[in-house]
Amino acid sequence: MLTPRTSRSRDIRPLDGLWTFALDHEAGSRPWEAPLAVTRQAPVPASYNDVFTDPGVRDHVGVAWYQRVIDVPATWAGQRIVLRVDAATHAGTVYVDDHRVAGHQGGYTPFEADVTSLVTPGGRARVTIAVDNRLTSATIPPGTVTVDDNGRSRQVYRHDFFNYAGLPRSVRLYTTPIRHLTDITVHTAAADERTATVAYTVGTSGEPDGVAVRLRDEAGAVVATAQGATGELHVARPRLWRPGAPYLYVLEARYGDDGDTYELPVGIRTVEVRGQEFLINGEPFYFTGFGKHEDSAIRGKGHDDALMVHDFELMRWIGANSFRTSHYPYAEEWLDYADRHGIVVIDETAAVGLHLNMAAGRLGYATRPTFSPDAMNDATRDAHAQAIRELIARDKNHPSVVMWCIANEPASAEQGAREYFEPLVALTRGLDDTRPVTFANQGDARYDTDRIADLFDVVCLNRYFGWYADTGDLGAAEAHLEEELRGWAAAYDKPIVFTEYGVDTLSGLHSVLPGPWSEEYQIDFLEMYHRVFDRIPAVTGEQIWNFADFQTTSGVHRVDGNKKGVFTRDRRPKSVARVLKERWTAMRAARAQSGHS
Repeated sequence: MLTPRTSRSRDIRPLDGLWTFALDHEAGSRPWEAPLAVTRQAPVPASYNDVFTDPGVRDHVGVAWYQRVIDVPATWAGQRIVLRVDAATHAGTVYVDDHRVAGHQGGYTPFEADVTSLVTPGGRARVTIAVDNRLTSATIPPGTVTVDDNGRSRQVYRHDFFNYAGLPRSVRLYTTPIRHLTDITVHTAAADERTATVAYTVGTSGEPDGVAVRLRDEAGAVVATAQGATGELHVARPRLWRPGAPYLYVLEARYGDDGDTYELPVGIRTVEVRGQEFLINGEPFYFTGFGKHEDSAIRGKGHDDALMVHDFELMRWIGANSFRTSHYPYAEEWLDYADRHGIVVIDETAAVGLHLNMAAGRLGYATRPTFSPDAMNDATRDAHAQAIRELIARDKNHPSVVMWCIANEPASAEQGAREYFEPLVALTRGLDDTRPVTFANQGDARYDTDRIADLFDVVCLNRYFGWYADTGDLGAAEAHLEEELRGWAAAYDKPIVFTEYGVDTLSGLHSVLPGPWSEEYQIDFLEMYHRVFDRIPAVTGEQIWNFADFQTTSGVHRVDGNKKGVFTRDRRPKSVARVLKERWTAMRAARAQSGHS
């Protein structure tokens, strides 16, 4: 599935804006067959939960309906017309007038439908989209729906961020020729400074005769050409895509002399794991940056270009070179921007919450097997596999994406974990053998108890010594952190990337004697971790949890959300930001001086 782009043969009509919006009990039995009988409107793209003042909307569990009437340009006559939804959290069903045209499970990847036979150029059509936010053991992420004593549905989920729902990304109508390109896959390899290879495969709607490709540099000059739906382009004196110094070629595919054309940005670079080093273009790379969330006030997980650019600017200012798309695929605009600006991405599926017992001891409830027929089962794994397929299909061509993370904090020390994950790792490698595969390991699974780490290429660790363990005692936390890190380094000849470490910090809370929640404690905590990292050569990256404070479900353990951000939710820096800026800027200067990424 190609991301919609305009070209000589393709056009796009955005459908973003205000849509009529109704909850399922307001919409009637077959709401796609007539205009919704409500006056409420909801913005697209945006999560709907925080837009309105009605708690019944914020806490709604079930289906919500979006509807609008669209105009189809008369100039589109003779073209193939496609309706695309970039995301519907967590499942979407699309109707055009009275016809169901598409259905999709999974809240963070796109789906689309050919509606050519259902719309008339120069005419109008009614588009209705049903969005279902319910999570079960057959969804990724998983969850459970219960019914309380008042008959209200309640969603139980195990991820520590708010279950925002709706249409958080764009909806678009676009055209292609009837005979059109369907997909492009590129793999790049740099043999040496004198030559590089771009291997490509082009998918077509019919026989692939007449496919031609050419590669242009940033000045627009053609540097390589080829004929056929599969082949190789050889680039003399290539400019490589490098972290902090990106270079993007453009691959133009053409289907027939006057047929469909599509332009794909291409970054030539290689990724490799060698022992305990992570290499980009054959040079050691050290990750600095954050786990993030698509999260902001009012819009929830709704994509916003201004907010995105500001977040990237803050990462540049602080010296970060990377981020993880915790805990789901982000809007593709994020990856386009990372490609263009040289930021490295660990790309993650929405497989979070695959651990029933993470807080059992701390909260005092009984444990039960995570991987079992009545919990994470074959249906869960099937949904997980589909999430991996769709992630790689969407993001495979982005040079900024250097690693696939197929799960966050699963119960990897429990029986059944290996049987669950081994086929998923094999699937990931079968779909893309050019990038390392990882998962983010949670603290219950140590180097001597984890059952699956050997299946993966990179050890990614989420640890909270000094917060959830050794709370307030950084001396003990430092000893325990170093002991475990040395254990991982000795047990596995793999790079170690810290993908989560941090403390809740209330902006403006200061203390002469640093204690939990104060800004001083956040500084001391992170400096302690960095001392340990610097003593362990196997550590090849540090991504702090979190970039910015974010919203979570209501509860006594979270007051207005998670406060582990280096920035507040409205992107104001806490005191630790300048400490990090000093460290990461110095590290970047030292790497540049040594010739490393």
